[in-house]
Amino acid sequence: MVRFLQITILLLLASVGYAQGVSRDDIRGLDEQIQDVKKDVIDLTGELAQLEEKLLFPSNTQVSFFVSLANSQPFDLEAVEVKLNNDIVAHHLYTFREIEALQKGGVQRIYTGNVQAGSHPLEVSFIGKSSSGKEYRANASYKVDKAVGPKFVEIKIAGTESAINFKDW
Repeated sequence: MVRFLQITILLLLASVGYAQGVSRDDIRGLDEQIQDVKKDVIDLTGELAQLEEKLLFPSNTQVSFFVSLANSQPFDLEAVEVKLNNDIVAHHLYTFREIEALQKGGVQRIYTGNVQAGSHPLEVSFIGKSSSGKEYRANASYKVDKAVGPKFVEIKIAGTESAINFKDW
């Protein structure tokens, strides 16, 4: 243990002496190299995420559902549940920020999965409140006709009308 402490102290003294000999230009160069490495790591992480999605959800079987709000009276979406082939595939409780983003025209991907080509029943239900506190609920069904290739379906919620509309992309 004493030997370890002696070696540690010697290394610290040597690093202090070395650090005094390092110029500001060397430090800037090192900082730029670190920033380049960070950028490369971020780029690689993005590429890995794309590869993972392609492996997990091949385009010939991929289906994705997106939630948006219709341009109607102010409405706070509280929860959405999505069933595909009579199985619950997604259930989401919304935060204030998510509601705000949807009200500004944002779109949320609520589910991505794999299904075979053919017809699949889709059931969606939601719960929400108007700005006056009135509660709204609705359920709707849709037939997803999946062909070879990816399938994208928008679930547009018109809360104060208690309506759900579907749109194939």
